Amino acid sequence: MTSTDIHRSIDALWRIESPRLIAGLARMVRDVGVAEELAHDALVTALEQWPVTGVPDQPGAWLMTTAKRRAIDMLRRKALHARKEHELTREIEEQMEMSGASPEAVADDPIGDDLLRLIFVACHPVLSTEARVALTLRLLGGLTTEEIARAYLTPEPTIAQRIVRAKRTLSEKDIPFEVPRGAELNERLDSVLEAIYLIFNEGYTATAGDDLMRPALCEDAMRLGRMLAQLMPREPEVHSLVALMELQASRTGARIKPSGEPVLLMDQDRSRWDQLLIRRGLASLEHAGKLGGDIGPYALQAAIAACHARAAAAEDTDWRRIALLYGLLGRVSPSPVVELNRAVAMSMAFGPATGLALVDKLVDEPALRKYHLLPTVRGDLLEKLGRHAEAREEFVRAADMTANARERQLLLERATRCVP
Repeated sequence: MTSTDIHRSIDALWRIESPRLIAGLARMVRDVGVAEELAHDALVTALEQWPVTGVPDQPGAWLMTTAKRRAIDMLRRKALHARKEHELTREIEEQMEMSGASPEAVADDPIGDDLLRLIFVACHPVLSTEARVALTLRLLGGLTTEEIARAYLTPEPTIAQRIVRAKRTLSEKDIPFEVPRGAELNERLDSVLEAIYLIFNEGYTATAGDDLMRPALCEDAMRLGRMLAQLMPREPEVHSLVALMELQASRTGARIKPSGEPVLLMDQDRSRWDQLLIRRGLASLEHAGKLGGDIGPYALQAAIAACHARAAAAEDTDWRRIALLYGLLGRVSPSPVVELNRAVAMSMAFGPATGLALVDKLVDEPALRKYHLLPTVRGDLLEKLGRHAEAREEFVRAADMTANARERQLLLERATRCVP
């Protein structure tokens, strides 16, 4: 294996192993920032040694053992942490004595509990939503600061500062490295699910830039969702979120023309929808239902996505059921955006006039004042009612609001076609 091949292997391995590595170290040193530094030190050592010695049989274990040893060295240099040094040293030695195995084999033990703790720490409500997303992608997605900045079209220094401040906040607030219990678990789980779904949504429809989608972010979000489902197998909303993301991601291949222009849902070639993702999504939704409990917002959104997935043709879509589901979603998780989506479903089920009446009630909603989909929906309904001049104004207004170049181009084209 050449040096280049080894470096590629290390890069791929880091994406897989870094969450486990950081999680295991954070449990011991009780500081996410320090754990990440130790993990990176181990990575640098691998980059130096493996091209010479070759990749070890258990590379993840090698990285963990190297990082643990560096943790001991670090703590030895800091006299104030003598107690932690003793505990960490004793832990490694006791593990080795009990198992009779090499350090590499010991360090490769499953650490699912540590990963679960890391997810809840990275998505702690004490952090801003933007910080949770950036820290989650960094610690659990294995992305570099540059990659996160590129994905969100945000200056790299801004992302770097966001991550540094997040880690500092967690340290200063002395956030315990643990999975919450009782009522706090639901609050924290909501935060975790929100962060993962925000990552997915940014990949599914980018808020800015020249591309409609950033598929890599969708993949990262789905991987995080599946990881969480394995770690929390009895939580229905976790499986529901996985179902929702997979059902939506199934349409990826049909959402964009070869030229890069977006294709609206009703115009998509459904033969290009990914049937494997649809089957997986429907299976996850069914599994979530069998777990029982109250129906949550992700279960309802996944059920709506399932209605689209089950329709072989656009005209087969059960819009009345979708309108009903949006009504239920509005009760479980009320928001103007949900009401706007319900208006669309009602227009498809009962005609554009019905939908427009509902949309007009949302025009003065402060939360939708800069939301480009409100004038987009209103323009669509006005166009269907033959009120072309008004529709044109709405499409132009929506185009001025969006920062995504592809969406803007589509909206301006629709405005041009609105000829009385």
